[in-house]
Amino acid sequence: MQHAEFVHLHVHSEYSLLDGAAQLEKLVKKAKDLKFPAIALTDHGNLFGGIDFYLAAQKAGIKPILGCEVYVAPGKHTDRGSQDGGYEGANHLTVLVRNLAGYKNLIKLVSRAYLEGFYYKPRVTASCWPGTPTGSSCCPDA
Repeated sequence: MQHAEFVHLHVHSEYSLLDGAAQLEKLVKKAKDLKFPAIALTDHGNLFGGIDFYLAAQKAGIKPILGCEVYVAPGKHTDRGSQDGGYEGANHLTVLVRNLAGYKNLIKLVSRAYLEGFYYKPRVTASCWPGTPTGSSCCPDA
């Protein structure tokens, strides 16, 4: 089968709270209709839809790429205050998983963001990466 030469690597779903509207089943169906060989799911600050997305994409014959658009705090992730003048106090960084080690590291990173760095949204800093950040790739948002 001839595949499209394009793959979306920055996609938000209904699990990107107050930001995304794409329903996972419809998203995967559209990707299949467009003959995408793969598609990523990079919801804001969470991995809530990751398993459902992964299973739906695999069932449709599309390579699922798990990821997350994490919020990066301007100072320490534990600081509570708007250091940059905005309520959010965070920049964005898209992290894509390359293998099982990357998935496990991303789970740890997002969990730490919720447990230690939550200020309006779950935030991280470079010090939050669990050990050596292997198995993932980062794409800073411009």
